[in-house]
Amino acid sequence: MNGNTESQPVNPGARRAARLGAVQALYQMDLGGIRTEEVIEEFQNHRLGREIEGDQYPEADVELFGEIVRGIVDGQADIDRMIEDKLASGWTMTRLDSTLRALLRCACYELLNRRDIPARTTINEYIEVAHAFFDDNEAKFVNGIADSIAREHRADEMKTN
Repeated sequence: MNGNTESQPVNPGARRAARLGAVQALYQMDLGGIRTEEVIEEFQNHRLGREIEGDQYPEADVELFGEIVRGIVDGQADIDRMIEDKLASGWTMTRLDSTLRALLRCACYELLNRRDIPARTTINEYIEVAHAFFDDNEAKFVNGIADSIAREHRADEMKTN
């Protein structure tokens, strides 16, 4: 587990852009079989903070972006197992939409490895990222799975006041 602490000021917009980019990169890897470093380089050089087809993509925290993508690839079997444990009976990761899988993997990775970011912040950020792709039902689904993982792995933070 990483548990990075950052010495530079936190830019929430750059973190959100990194998370959105990580979800998109994982989706692209899932569909196209692109290698990890290849997709990271593509996103850092051609997507993050760039204008694409008239849409301006915000500057992203490229370190967080790379950490999330690499961390998920390195720990995907364990991450997927944790997520599947939270799914309804009979459901597997392969039954989920590719984007939803990527969202859940990213949220799970951060909850397990980025203790410098409050669990509730991570959950809320991935709910917002989910809204970029889906309606409320999927965002609520992401919330439920991420909250359950946080309560199991970061119980000290998730206690109600």
